Amino acid sequence: MRILITNDDGINAPGLEVLQAIADEIAGPAGEVWTVAPAFEQSGVAHCISYTHPMMIAKLGTRRYAAEGSPADCVLAGIYDVLQGGLPDLVLSGVNRGNNSGENVLYSGTVGGAMEAALQGLPAIALSQFMGPATEELDDPFEASRRHGVEVVRRLLSHGHWDEGHYRTFYNVNFPPVAAARVKGTRVAAQGFRTESRFGVEPHISPSGRKFLWITGGPQHHPTAEGTDVAVNLEGYISVTPMRADLTAHDRLSDLAARLA
Repeated sequence: MRILITNDDGINAPGLEVLQAIADEIAGPAGEVWTVAPAFEQSGVAHCISYTHPMMIAKLGTRRYAAEGSPADCVLAGIYDVLQGGLPDLVLSGVNRGNNSGENVLYSGTVGGAMEAALQGLPAIALSQFMGPATEELDDPFEASRRHGVEVVRRLLSHGHWDEGHYRTFYNVNFPPVAAARVKGTRVAAQGFRTESRFGVEPHISPSGRKFLWITGGPQHHPTAEGTDVAVNLEGYISVTPMRADLTAHDRLSDLAARLA
């Protein structure tokens, strides 16, 4: 099996090393794992691509490349430059430092990398490690994803729904903020929404007198609706969420057509 891996935390991020180990196990001794990851952190870039300017790419080692672009850029670079059109059998994105559950999905470069792979017609999985007080006490905060990642990916490859439609299904996996031994299992869960968590801005005045704005995040440990991703993560479960890039509100189409007739 040939696997392409990327992330949004950057080529030197510890979560990418975890993903490398997961991918090596999945690919097996006869397989290949290729890394094309951002040269610098790209958290929060979602599914953006560098459409208006070129990006530099550099080979750092055997099957290991860094690109000055987003995770989606890296997937494109991997498919059409590094692999010279030799398509991977699977694209893995992560393991992100921090959850990509709930509304975070919409901002996530980790999810954006998997989404681009799906749009390119490839099987793809995004993986993220929810962080919290319990993981801060661990020698390895990625312990849960490191221990359980291979099993989750294997089960998805064997039993997941891998359609070939125009907007292919891809998967968003979040490991709970607990030690590996305290993971209770896996739950298929819908994307949730933290009703009390919003992004905002915090203004600062620089020494030169100019105003700069820092983006601020909201609390991550507010549970979402019962059975959705954040809720099951906080209960100690790995969440698996099937996703598509189609943003159409299909449940509103018929009613809207009637209203506008």
